[in-house]
Amino acid sequence: MSRTGKGMRKLGEYHDGTSDGLAPLEPLDLGKCKSVSDLVRGMSRCSFGARSVGEAADVVEAMVKDKDCFKVLTLSGAMTPAKMGLVICDMIDLGMTDAIISTGAIMAHGMVESTGRSHFKHNEFMDDNQLYKMGYNRIYDTIELERSLDDMELIFRKVIEGVKGKESLGSFELNWLIGEYLSKTTTEDQRGILKSAFLRKVPVYVPALTDSELGLDFGIYIRRMKLAGKKHVNYDAFADLEDYTARVLSSKKLGILTIGGGVPRNWAQQVGPYLDIIDKRIGVGGGFKRFDYAVRICPEPVHWGGLSGCTYSEGVSWGKIRPRSEGGKYVEVMADATIAWPIIVKAVMERLE
Repeated sequence: MSRTGKGMRKLGEYHDGTSDGLAPLEPLDLGKCKSVSDLVRGMSRCSFGARSVGEAADVVEAMVKDKDCFKVLTLSGAMTPAKMGLVICDMIDLGMTDAIISTGAIMAHGMVESTGRSHFKHNEFMDDNQLYKMGYNRIYDTIELERSLDDMELIFRKVIEGVKGKESLGSFELNWLIGEYLSKTTTEDQRGILKSAFLRKVPVYVPALTDSELGLDFGIYIRRMKLAGKKHVNYDAFADLEDYTARVLSSKKLGILTIGGGVPRNWAQQVGPYLDIIDKRIGVGGGFKRFDYAVRICPEPVHWGGLSGCTYSEGVSWGKIRPRSEGGKYVEVMADATIAWPIIVKAVMERLE
């Protein structure tokens, strides 16, 4: 069949890309990259994962520089045993986040790190039953000492037993108290997430607190107090929900950087629908809020159906994310966070200097 037949493309009618507003790609010239920021900008003009990393850094930069933006960092996965704790500290200390929503595990293992204790490389020749007997808890290729977790429970006990005049605490209040304790009992060079969060007054919410070592420590404390016939402080999940909602409602713009997915991601984003249904069902105290900036770093694909893999485009349908047609900026980075996240944060740090 002739290429000039009916319905076939004709050479003279081919478009040149530029006339349709398409952005040209550029080879990554490492010789011109004098910084991580240079490298990441160059990656933004490449393809595949490199482009998503580069574009994600641009969105995070815009989010951080927007003075009207309330910036949320959500965390899941074993990021502190993976030694990403100081990346979180840098984001807090440099004002790159105004609130953190995390698993309890990340905070508990972060306490281990911030008190000067170590995590270890897993020895692949040791089987898991042997590890259990030796008090070694395996997190993929990393070891957490059971002894360290016992030590963290002692810290938790000192903090919670020192609470006076309160019947309940939200997780953000508990985390601030732990951070205050760490700020007084660790040296200046011992950095830690909860310590930085306390000093910068950044709330750290753990919506699934009972699914963590911190939650188990809370349970042990309550059992001890009941056995002793004493009153105890309760955990109030709704204190977290309402405090976070109030902060979001009072903000002009919203931005979110999500590491992984899980409960922290959804809990952070559901504030939009929550405010919407407050407005519709109660008539007062609600509003219409969506995230203007959004970056997710997670290898979870969409087709498995898990919430960790759902796209920001899907979130638009729930009223969680502002669509691009209305100025929303969002990027999905399908990558291991321990690789992409530090590169993105370092690039933005250099641009803030």
